[in-house]
Amino acid sequence: MQHIRNHVDLSENELVIFLKYVEIHQFKKKEYVLQESKVCKYLYFVEKGCLRMYFINRKGVEQITQFALEGWWISDHQSLINHSPTQYNIQAIEETSIVLIEKQQLDKMLIEIPQLEKYFRRMLQKDVAGAQLRSKLLYEMSKEEFYYHFSTSFPEFMLRVPQYMIASYLGLTPEYLSELRKKKQ
Repeated sequence: MQHIRNHVDLSENELVIFLKYVEIHQFKKKEYVLQESKVCKYLYFVEKGCLRMYFINRKGVEQITQFALEGWWISDHQSLINHSPTQYNIQAIEETSIVLIEKQQLDKMLIEIPQLEKYFRRMLQKDVAGAQLRSKLLYEMSKEEFYYHFSTSFPEFMLRVPQYMIASYLGLTPEYLSELRKKKQ
């Protein structure tokens, strides 16, 4: 996997070992990778496509918490670590190819290829840093500023992800997002 090789050096032999621990699955648009109340058993890496992670709030409305495009990891870490039922759904937004690593296989693989600890630590650090920044911006920026920041920082999402999903992720109504888009033009 080129993504891993961009972050740590792996020999051809280590790459072969890595590949014996992973599975590759294809998901159709709107197909679920993980559903609420199931136990999350995998880390998911998006090779091609796009995923969204969401929960249904108390009002019965979908609330998107995360997206994952090519080269991004996604999982419910709480469920994965504690072997508890997830409160989230992970769903393909478009046809998606995913590399799955089962938690127990990951632990074995990290023993066989120790430098992958460095890779996964880096990926987790990037994930936490992104979540911290998003949290800060939610408190610091107006809804309008947050939308403009997101749209300029992640233009690929604006082209690939339906607007109602972007609205959900940003905590906006689809109608308000539509108004903001009109203002921007």
